[in-house]
Amino acid sequence: MKNTLVAAIIVVLGATSTSALAADTKINGFASVVAGIMSDPDTELFGYSDKMSFKPESLFALQITSDLTESVTATAQIMSRGENDYSAEFEWVYLSYEISDSSQLNIGRLRIPFYRYSDFLDVGYAYNWVRPPSTVYNLDFTSYDGVSYVYSSTIGDVDSTLQLIAGSHNSVIDGDPSELDSLMGVNWTLNYDWLTARVAYFGADVSVEVGASAPLITALTSVGLNNDASNIEIADDYGDFLALGLSVDYNNFLVDFEIISVAVENSIFAEQNSAYLSLGYRFDELTLLATIENRNDEHDDSRYGQISSAYGVLGPTVDSVLKSRKIKQDIVSLGARYNFHPSAALKFDYTNSETNKEARESSLSVGVDLVF
Repeated sequence: MKNTLVAAIIVVLGATSTSALAADTKINGFASVVAGIMSDPDTELFGYSDKMSFKPESLFALQITSDLTESVTATAQIMSRGENDYSAEFEWVYLSYEISDSSQLNIGRLRIPFYRYSDFLDVGYAYNWVRPPSTVYNLDFTSYDGVSYVYSSTIGDVDSTLQLIAGSHNSVIDGDPSELDSLMGVNWTLNYDWLTARVAYFGADVSVEVGASAPLITALTSVGLNNDASNIEIADDYGDFLALGLSVDYNNFLVDFEIISVAVENSIFAEQNSAYLSLGYRFDELTLLATIENRNDEHDDSRYGQISSAYGVLGPTVDSVLKSRKIKQDIVSLGARYNFHPSAALKFDYTNSETNKEARESSLSVGVDLVF
């Protein structure tokens, strides 16, 4: 796919230098400058510590869009993130073909539309939080190489947008090679005046080479426990993602709600169920909001105690590894947004998190989001 991306980039750059094609070339951008700090030492949240830092969530991006013909558009987005020492990378590179006024086909590197705000996940100006709720917006698989078909229509007074996707994903996450093969899914959004609702479902064959579990898998296979090893290993195991969302913007009252379920069959991954509810009120250019979040990752009880005591410590070790995937997290956040410019917003966030009823962390963040 790298060669495909390079070719697409050359098309975009070539279009900008050819007067016949460059008539409608646009360069836009967005940026977030965010500073954060933890209230206590030896705690960490969103990449912050007890020393103030700008790196974890600050970013800068440029997006080039060029109309190659009346119906074909090329788009490339270059992203520079503080957490990556501001090295520039191509986040999106794709071609769009407008089939009709109501349908469009995209091909290239695209965003996986897991969430309500997936398409503008990095554009902080597009939402009121400093960051989207982390218990829901936590998957490291953010983009894919493939195709997307979008069909827009009206059903009575309701605007409907149906999106179908297919493709694959390859990356290295926390040092572990990761793949999503045969990725397919649907994302359907309905909007009626002040109310927006969406449902999304995606499925893929998931493979992750989790280095930390490799010795355990080797030990299990060495004594003939191949099935138990397979239930730990993540190799072409089917994974699915289901999301429901609801947004309200009525008489300055704001509501955002999303709930997701993520599972990978017969693997070390525990089923994840997460949700958030965000309430806000808009006072002209000032918006105040409060958000509560919950995440619950846990294996079914039937996964434990499957290995005979005749195999010594292997049984307890497997149970311990599975239990280590258990996460119960509750987060409460208070935030504010002030639009001090038509293209810029100042934001504040205070977040208190409790994980597994033991670890408690509090963070304070302030940032400026802008588009240009």
